[in-house]
Amino acid sequence: MSQSPPLKIAVVGLGFVGLPLSLTYWQSGAEVFGAEIDPGLRQELKQGVTHHLEADAGRPITAILRDALDSGRYHVLPSAGEATRSADATIVTVGIPHRDAVLDLSALQGALREVAEAAGPGHLILLRSTVPPGTTRRDLLSVLEQVGKRPGVDVYAAYCPERIAEGRAFHEFRNMPVILGAFDDASLERARQVVSFVTRASIATTESVEAAELSKVIENVQRDVNIAIAQELARACEAAGVDVFEVIRLANTHERVHLLEPGPGVGGFCLPLALSYFLPFAEANHIETPTLLAARRTNAAVPQVLADRAIAHARLLAPGETPRVAVFGLAMKDYSNDARLSPPVEVCELLASAGAEVRAVDPAVPQSFPWKGESPDWAVDGAHVLMLLSRQHALEQWLAEPAHLAAMHHGALVADARNWFASGAGLQEFGLAYWRI
Repeated sequence: MSQSPPLKIAVVGLGFVGLPLSLTYWQSGAEVFGAEIDPGLRQELKQGVTHHLEADAGRPITAILRDALDSGRYHVLPSAGEATRSADATIVTVGIPHRDAVLDLSALQGALREVAEAAGPGHLILLRSTVPPGTTRRDLLSVLEQVGKRPGVDVYAAYCPERIAEGRAFHEFRNMPVILGAFDDASLERARQVVSFVTRASIATTESVEAAELSKVIENVQRDVNIAIAQELARACEAAGVDVFEVIRLANTHERVHLLEPGPGVGGFCLPLALSYFLPFAEANHIETPTLLAARRTNAAVPQVLADRAIAHARLLAPGETPRVAVFGLAMKDYSNDARLSPPVEVCELLASAGAEVRAVDPAVPQSFPWKGESPDWAVDGAHVLMLLSRQHALEQWLAEPAHLAAMHHGALVADARNWFASGAGLQEFGLAYWRI
C-alpha cells in the first residue's frame, strides 16, 4: 500500500512565530520551505543559529533547527514566491512594524501579493499574523481577485490568529485551541486539514473572518487592561503599606477571579500595540473606548514611575553624586531574548536621560546598548540602586548568593519589579533597602 506524500508547507517570515511554527511542522513530518527576506537572519538560520529561547521537551530550538536542516526536509529560502511555488500550502507570519504606534502593513501586503501570484491550483494561503480587523478581506481577498484567482475554487484562503506565548511556542502550537476563519466552506476545510497536521487541540471555526481577527486583537487588549488593574492596585497598596502580592493571592482564591501581577510595564509587539490594532476598527464604527485608552496610559507610564523612584533614592542616598543605577534584565518579559518595546530598555533610557550612570546586564538579549555590559559584578559595583526588571536564569544564579550585592553602595536600594526577593529576605544584612513594586 503506497503512502501519501508528506505535506509540503511554506512559512513566510521566520521570526518569533514563524520559526517555531515551521519547526513544529517539520517535527510532524512535513517538508518545510521557510522564507526570510532579512539576509542576516536568513544566513544565521541556514547555519543553524538562532537567538530564540524556545525549547521542546528540554531540547533548545537551536538543536531542533540543526536537526531539521540536517534532515533535508527543511529549507531556508530568500523569497515568499519561491517558498510558495515549492509547497502545497503557505502560512504567512510576517510581522507588522510600527512607528509611534502607527502600524505599517506594507511588508505584509507585499508578502501576500507575492504568495497570491505564486500560488498554484488548490494551494492554501493561511494568514497567521496578528492584523487589524478587515485586513484579510482587504489585503488577501482583494489581491487574489486582482490576480484572477477565486478563493474556494482556484485556491483556498483563510485566517488563523496565532495565540502562543513566547517561551511556550512548541507546546502551544500543538495544544492551544485554534480559531479559523474563511470566506467559504472549501477554504475552511482545507485550512482545518493543514492546521490539524500539528494541532491536537480543538479548532473553532467561523465564516466571519473579521470575527476571527477581532478575537485575537481583543485577547491582547484584555490582557493590557488586566495588567493596568494590577499596576494601579500596586500603587494603592504601596501607599497604604499593604503587600500587593498578598492581596492578589487572596483575591485569586475566588474561582472566578484571576488578577495578574504588576511589573515594570508591558512590552513586546503584542500587548502594547494591541490598541493600535483595535482603535481603527472602533473609530470606523464611531465607538469610543475610554476604558481601553486609560489602561494603555497606565501601563505606558510605569517605566517613568520606576525611573523616578530610582533617581530619587540615589539622590537622597548620595547628594551631589551622579546616580549610579544597575539594571538586571532588558528583555520585555522574563526568560526572553526579545527587547522590542521593552519596559526595562525604556527605564534605562529614562535613567540615562535624567543624568544617571546606567549599567545594565542581560545575557539573553543579543542587542547592544550604550549602557549594556556582560558582568553583574561590573553592574552593581558602587551602585546606588539595583533594578530587577526581567528574570534570566544566569542572573537568578548570580543573585542566589546575596553576598554578591555587598559591592553596592551602603544603603542602596534593590528595586524589585519581578518579585525576585520575597519581602527582601536576606538583603538587610548587607545594608540594602528593598522596594517591591
